[in-house]
Amino acid sequence: MILAIESSCDDSAICITEIETKKVIFHKRISQEAEHSKYGGVVPELAARMHADNLPEILQEVDCYFENIKAVAVTNAPGLTVSLMEGVMMAKAISLALNVPIVPINHIKGHIYSVFIEKESVFPLSALVVSGGHTQVIEAKSYNNMKIVASSMDDSIGEGFDKVAKMLGFDYPGGPIIEKMAKNGDKNRFKFTVPLKNKKEIEFSYSGLKNSIRLAIDELGENISEQDKKDIAASFQKVAFEHLFDKLRRYFDMIRPKIFAVVGGVSANEYFREHLVVLCLKYEIEPIFAKLEYCSDNAVMIARAGLDAFFQERFVGFEELDVKSRVDLESE
Repeated sequence: MILAIESSCDDSAICITEIETKKVIFHKRISQEAEHSKYGGVVPELAARMHADNLPEILQEVDCYFENIKAVAVTNAPGLTVSLMEGVMMAKAISLALNVPIVPINHIKGHIYSVFIEKESVFPLSALVVSGGHTQVIEAKSYNNMKIVASSMDDSIGEGFDKVAKMLGFDYPGGPIIEKMAKNGDKNRFKFTVPLKNKKEIEFSYSGLKNSIRLAIDELGENISEQDKKDIAASFQKVAFEHLFDKLRRYFDMIRPKIFAVVGGVSANEYFREHLVVLCLKYEIEPIFAKLEYCSDNAVMIARAGLDAFFQERFVGFEELDVKSRVDLESE
């Protein structure tokens, strides 16, 4: 079995996966959302302290599998440095205690492998990563050959959802709240401009849209009603995703992949999934998604990426393993 650890941001997770069958034997994730919501976003130092408590708590539940562990996979980049360090230090301790190799896993690769959980990996494909930290289009030919071809110039789409929710007076994380509010809102009431609509370049930007939301909220002032908030949420969601669809149409006009994976926390949004399927069908592209429980950060996706890395013996020594807040996929 492979033991996998994920601690790149504010979720502490450990997974046990059987190597031969790829079956998930155990997975547990402890969320820190309740603590961070008090501050409107993730506080790195608080996240690290909670990982230091939560990871050992989960590890105690899997000691019965230790004799069957053949490697430990751990997220070491990208992410919050202090959070990554907690997972990496645990991986080193397990490696020493069980005398097994360490498999470092790129968090973005983990998300891409979330569509292959308990399945064989299939390449080549293109992937859209949409989360609180990333908005990227990646072309993946294999585990070892992935290239970022488009990314955000500023905020990620997930960060946009979080900030709009905060401006409307709601808790962190904002994505599920905005999605729920939008279901009862008028998506056509506020005429927000689709970012970079007239630019041919395939890149993303959410800072301008976020500012438009702020101005709309300021204009309503103290008289803002619950229905106003629902309408803003619906209008924002519509335009935020239309921006993605606009750029994906341009990408599909140039590159028409047979398989298009959509991964990351934002990919769980029902409105987004429905409209993306329609777009892909228009271009005769097969869209694939992770199961809803594996869209957000989790250790199962790290274990699944770890399986392919394990078979390729992509191990690192104790002293070589380090954390990186940012990393270029092409340099790996």
